[in-house]
Formats: sequence, structure tokens, C-alpha cells
Amino acid sequence: MQKYSLTQKIAAETIGTILLLATIVGSGIMASSLSQGNNAIALLGNTIPTGCMLVVLIFIFGPVSGAHFNPAVTFCFWLQRQVSDRDALIYIVVQITAAITGTMLAHVMFGMPELLVASTKARDGFGQLLGEFVASFGLVATILGCIQQRKEALPFAVGLFICAAYWFTSSTSFANPAVTIGRTMTNSFSGIQSTDALGFIGAQLVGAIAATCICKWLYTPSRRD
Repeated sequence: MQKYSLTQKIAAETIGTILLLATIVGSGIMASSLSQGNNAIALLGNTIPTGCMLVVLIFIFGPVSGAHFNPAVTFCFWLQRQVSDRDALIYIVVQITAAITGTMLAHVMFGMPELLVASTKARDGFGQLLGEFVASFGLVATILGCIQQRKEALPFAVGLFICAAYWFTSSTSFANPAVTIGRTMTNSFSGIQSTDALGFIGAQLVGAIAATCICKWLYTPSRRD
């Protein structure tokens, strides 16, 4: 297996996370402007590009950095001792910084008057927190399950899961602390107000940890007949 330097891995995580946030925020702005107030159409316009972009990003950056783009995913690999303490910390800092940069990029592309704007979009309540738990649990389970069973299917499985979770979870599946932070800084269709972000991030981490524990048990061969 080819080895890549930490610098190469950081570059892959940076570029991938920037493009992911630019896709989420940018497609949200575009969808909102074209949907003429139809939220279902706007959500669909936000969903499809996000899922498609995830497939592409995992294909092109997965061999270099693992294509985490997500502190919760990095944290889960760290829990399994597949990522060192140093690399995990660097990944998470890079992912958050790149997420903010991706939001700024989307704002510039669409001619927004400010690079960063505090979101006023409320996303609160137990139902939405539960939705984030389910979305993060499902995302991490998808990743770990594919690594164990069908690694070649991972990019498609992640993209498809996120597309589905945008619609079946009450929170529209942020499932990513870096994405959540980036989305606090856009007052557009995809935004979330900062007072609600902490609860989302907590639910995401709990869901990711639960999936890691269950998958570790599930995919450990039993010695019993």
C-alpha cells in the first residue's frame, strides 16, 4: 500500500472539506433561489449535490487521507487506534478550519455581501437531536461496515446514506461537527444558529461512538459454534 506524508493527508482533508462545505452551502443557496419558496424542492436541490460530491471526494481523496472530512469520523478511528493522537488532532483542526473556508467560498461564488454571517435558522428540540444521533450512527456504521465487508462500495454507500438521511431524519442529517460549525456561519437555506449547534455536535459524537462500539462487536468473529 502506498504511503502518503502527513502534509499530503492534510492537503487532502483540507481540499475535500472545503469542497464539501462549498457544495452544501452553495447548493443550498442555489436551490433556495430557484425553488420559489418550495422547501421540498429546495431540500432536494441541496440533497443531490451533497450526496454526489461525497462520492467523488471519497474516491479521489480516500486513498490519501482516508477522506474523513468529519471530526466524528476521525474520532471513531482514533478510538480504534487507527489514527494517532497527533494526526487525529491535526485532522480535526484542519476539518473545522476548512469547513469555515468552504462556507466563505460559497458566499463569494454567489455574491453574498459578507464572507461569514451568523445564522438565525433555528434547529432545536429533542426530535432534531435524535435525528442527528441517528444520522451520525448510520453514517459511521455505513463507513465501518463497508470497510469490513465491501470496501470498494464505500464512496457510493456514504453518498447514498447521506442522500437518504437528508430526508428521513428530522435534522436533515448534518452528521458532522465541522459541517455544523461551518453552517453556523451562513444565514442561508443550509444554516443553523450557533445556540443549536452545540446540541447537534453532542448528538453527532454520541451517535458516532455508539456505532463504533456496536460495529466493533458486530464484526468481531465469535469463537462459539
